[in-house]
Amino acid sequence: MTTRRSLLVAAWAAPLAAAAPGLLPGTLARPALARPALAQPALAQPAPAPLVERREFSFQGYTTRGGAAIPAIRTGYQTLGTLNAAGDNAVLVTHFFSGNGHAFGRLQPDGPAGWWDAIIGPGRPIDTDRYFVIASDTMVNLNAPDRHTITTGPASVNPSTGRPWGMSFPVVSIRDFVEVQKRLLDHLKVRKLALVAGPSMGSLQAIEWAVAYPEMVERVMPVIGTGEMDAWMLGWLDLWASPIRTDLAWRNGDYYGQGREAPLRGLAEALKLVTLHSRDRGWARQFGRRPAEGQDPARRMQDRFAIEAALDAAAMARARLSDANSFLYLVRANQLFLGEHEGLDAALAKAGGRWLVLPSRGDRVFPAEYSDELVAALRRAGRPVAQAVLEGPQGHLEGVVAIAQAGEAIRDFLAR
Repeated sequence: MTTRRSLLVAAWAAPLAAAAPGLLPGTLARPALARPALAQPALAQPAPAPLVERREFSFQGYTTRGGAAIPAIRTGYQTLGTLNAAGDNAVLVTHFFSGNGHAFGRLQPDGPAGWWDAIIGPGRPIDTDRYFVIASDTMVNLNAPDRHTITTGPASVNPSTGRPWGMSFPVVSIRDFVEVQKRLLDHLKVRKLALVAGPSMGSLQAIEWAVAYPEMVERVMPVIGTGEMDAWMLGWLDLWASPIRTDLAWRNGDYYGQGREAPLRGLAEALKLVTLHSRDRGWARQFGRRPAEGQDPARRMQDRFAIEAALDAAAMARARLSDANSFLYLVRANQLFLGEHEGLDAALAKAGGRWLVLPSRGDRVFPAEYSDELVAALRRAGRPVAQAVLEGPQGHLEGVVAIAQAGEAIRDFLAR
């Protein structure tokens, strides 16, 4: 049961955000001669996660960056802390590929804490006694079937037809996510962001924010991310999406009708790819080479190894909570990261803010070299930047499930 639960966490935190999805001590402007790993935090009993309320923001009429019209947009969000009179103590937290805006707090007293709860809350590194913290669901959210997620995407009803959009929903990009968030922040009367931060796909949103609205962003913290969606990553994203497109039940995205079967098998295989890719070898050692219980792969081709059976079970459980078309739309949004600019240098020439970049040493999705390249590009652009390396056996997911190790670095960053 413990193994299965840990795998479900992996699937929930799967990055696909990549689309893209350690810190240096001293002044942020100081060049880095080395990349020390972050010290693991001392174990301490954190205060209980505060209760938060999920709310809905909606507006009429949105034109995508590609020029398509969407009649109405709905998005879920939550906040913690108080916005000051100047509207400049806000922090925007952006989520990873398979996540939603439940980044902190609990929705019920006995419910799970948000995925970055370890660093967000009263007295925590992102201190809600000081900052007004906002986290929202993206468009085309993978968790569309979940009642706690509010999103507009292919599973939403097209008001002109009365049926789900399916693959007729317009293509959207990471920049479109940012534009919807900007509408939300305007509604909340936020004038300036003291910080925009997120892991994996969240890091892509944070970077797009700094490029699109440099005058509004004071600090940027991309975690387990990249500054460029290169051809290698485009290819990986296509591989993640392929099992859905080859599932006969997908029907070119037209599977929402009564009596039709959702492409759960293809979606589960896609989530399996993402789950394993987002982990590192250290995590997989718990399974060893042992067979699944009661099976013998050396004698029967149908039998499975323990890691195969565990990945199958976790991925199918996750698929039942997700929407296959939304997965495909998220892939495309990630592929379009910074696509409105001629290249990373051209994009960062427009960016503002001070930067803290947090790669994971064992990341297989966005290897640490992606963060090295981002840091180098930021220095070429004259932006003050610091970097530190997350350590541990979780691979890409160190930036989600083990972000507490960066707590002191984050405090220091926000103090400057």
